[in-house]
Amino acid sequence: MELKKVNILAIESSCDETSAAIIQDGIVLSNVIATQKVHERYGGVVPEMASRAHMENIIPVVATAIADSGIEKSAINAVAFTQAPGLIGSLLVGACFAKSFAQTMNIPLIAVHHMQAHVLAHFIEERQPEFPFLCLTVSGGHTQIVLCRSHLDMEVLGETMDDAAGEAFDKVAKMLGLPYPGGPLIDRHAKSGDSLRFRFPSKEMKDYTFSFSGIKTAVLYFLQAQRKTDPEFAEKNINDICASVQYTIIKMLMAKLEKAAHDLGITNVGIAGGVSANSGLRKALEETGAKNGWSVFIPRFEYCTDNAAMIGITGYYKYQKGLFTDLSATPSARATWA
Repeated sequence: MELKKVNILAIESSCDETSAAIIQDGIVLSNVIATQKVHERYGGVVPEMASRAHMENIIPVVATAIADSGIEKSAINAVAFTQAPGLIGSLLVGACFAKSFAQTMNIPLIAVHHMQAHVLAHFIEERQPEFPFLCLTVSGGHTQIVLCRSHLDMEVLGETMDDAAGEAFDKVAKMLGLPYPGGPLIDRHAKSGDSLRFRFPSKEMKDYTFSFSGIKTAVLYFLQAQRKTDPEFAEKNINDICASVQYTIIKMLMAKLEKAAHDLGITNVGIAGGVSANSGLRKALEETGAKNGWSVFIPRFEYCTDNAAMIGITGYYKYQKGLFTDLSATPSARATWA
């Protein structure tokens, strides 16, 4: 007798991507993402516009995900949604849709923490890390080192005390006059630059704590001083500035990750989150891993940025444990986890 397959509809709406996916027995059948371009003209995500765009996108995105999966809507066994953290208006759109769908279909509801989902993106495809596993999660809002003992047993060992690494990249990009989102553009310019031409300070923190506000301020003062004698200094030297900033931030990230791996004796190491799409960071992890004898894991690009597939894979593991929520579940902008 063939066992019944577990199909999970996943919803991600924490920021400015509306995404839906269908996961069947831990396998991604579809993963649809609608990106909001409206924020580019404002140099950052406008929360009110983001929530309105989610309301416009959620129904067609979910419909497309179900159609692309090849399964019937009636075959869906549970709905997983991002409960936290994120923009509260954006989260509410996804949560309300997920609750309505679950109630209409009379199926369980699964609440997912966005950062836990980024870590579990490593388990979407083959060549998955063995436990214990150490993951550096780097995004526009978070920078954390996470110890994973199992799929659902995680501990945040350290995180940033101020700006996240992705936020630092975006703020430096804005200082250089680069359009939003600036992080990927810094990465692009850095490929043609000299990473050792300019030196920026990296603040030393205890244990596994990060701080990126210092480099942001140092770059600001550096540019102000240079522009006094040459107003076009940034434009003339943009590749070297980007390379130097990226080198410094990555060096800070790798130093803490290497320390944590050494202290705990862990050799399965990976990165996750939107900034893990950065080519310099990916290369640095591979080089550091080769030096230390690590098994290195980096999710495919489409699973690094915000997407519903990572919400679905987390929902799948929670479904197996019967970790459901009810209609009283409330989205939270800053909920902690692990």
